[in-house]
Amino acid sequence: MKWEYRRSHITVTGMVLVALTATGLFVTAGRGSAPDLPTAEVIRGEFVDTLELRGEIRPQKSVVISSPMQSGELQILRLVKNGAPVKAGDVVVEFDATTLRRTIQDKQSELKQADAEIEQAKAQARLKDEENATALIKASYDVQRAKLDLYRGETVSRVDNETAKLSFADAERRLKEIEQRAQSDRISAEADRASKVRKREKALFDLARAEDGLKKLQLTAPTGGIVNVLPNYRVGSMMGRAPEFRQGDRAWPGSAILELPDLSSVHLLARLDETDRSRLRPGQEAIVRIEAVPGREFKARINSISMLARVDYGSSWPPPRNFDLDLIVLEVDPRIRPGMTAVARIATERVPDVVLVPSEAIFQRNGAPVVYRLAGSQFEERGVRVGRRGKEQTILVGGVEPGERIASRRPSPDIIKRLQ
Repeated sequence: MKWEYRRSHITVTGMVLVALTATGLFVTAGRGSAPDLPTAEVIRGEFVDTLELRGEIRPQKSVVISSPMQSGELQILRLVKNGAPVKAGDVVVEFDATTLRRTIQDKQSELKQADAEIEQAKAQARLKDEENATALIKASYDVQRAKLDLYRGETVSRVDNETAKLSFADAERRLKEIEQRAQSDRISAEADRASKVRKREKALFDLARAEDGLKKLQLTAPTGGIVNVLPNYRVGSMMGRAPEFRQGDRAWPGSAILELPDLSSVHLLARLDETDRSRLRPGQEAIVRIEAVPGREFKARINSISMLARVDYGSSWPPPRNFDLDLIVLEVDPRIRPGMTAVARIATERVPDVVLVPSEAIFQRNGAPVVYRLAGSQFEERGVRVGRRGKEQTILVGGVEPGERIASRRPSPDIIKRLQ
């Protein structure tokens, strides 16, 4: 039992000595190596305060091709691909003509029916005129015969004479009625014919419009350029961007299908918050980065800033007031397309010969700004005075010197050496 107890005691003691030795070696090795934490160098240089704005690439001018106004709702049968080069006269959009061809057939049938109805109305009017003419001749004869019976004098009795007077008055009355009826029939026949003529004219107009619409179902490019297919807002959602028009989509009358932009002059349209309006002015230079053209920056210049602000109801509440900002992209690249998203970076202020550190390397401790200066294997916490803070860089008035390195991420407490 004593031997087993002694052996166990020796084993535990050995393990403790090995652990202490490993810890000592780790501490000794750690004293001479820098901690694994990202750092940045304190430099002396020019402070540039920048403003970044996101906007959309638009050409200075472009030719918009829209669906016909008088052809009704149409279905796109063929559409040139987005970004395809075209020449003047090339067919860029073709719509399905099935509906219009059916409409033309219907209108042709209506026109033939209207012509037949007009001819029928004319025939009925001629027949009625002949009937009325015959009745007028007969009524006139009756009046003349009654008039002869009226002037037979004393050769007839007084009763017969009175009867002749009544017959004459009755014949005159019937003559007038037939004359009025004939006139009324002529007016009615003319009105009926005019109504059928108007019906024919409408059918002829509808037919001409449908035939003209059929000719417009093929849209051609008025000038050469690169095709930019426009969004179809009918199938878009409130939460995302509307997709482009494509084959099979239906287009309402007058809807803009595509455009042929003039890419010799490209602009960036953005919204400027009213708090930044006083920081910019026309003529200022800018750098533009286009997301669809990676790896390249384009020089730009502020062209104009709107005089009046517009309320943007689609972003937040209360709605902010924004100004329209127009920048001219001074460099041309064939990869640039209208509608691309771009970011403009504009320098609003420059301060030369100052001490600069990354803005992300400044931290707050007890309400005061501090940095963590690299000193061997630890970081020294130092209070600093901030002169001017920007989005990426900050001016420090004191606390660190150029050439020193500071942590760009807050160190863990075990490697921070706080100065008393």
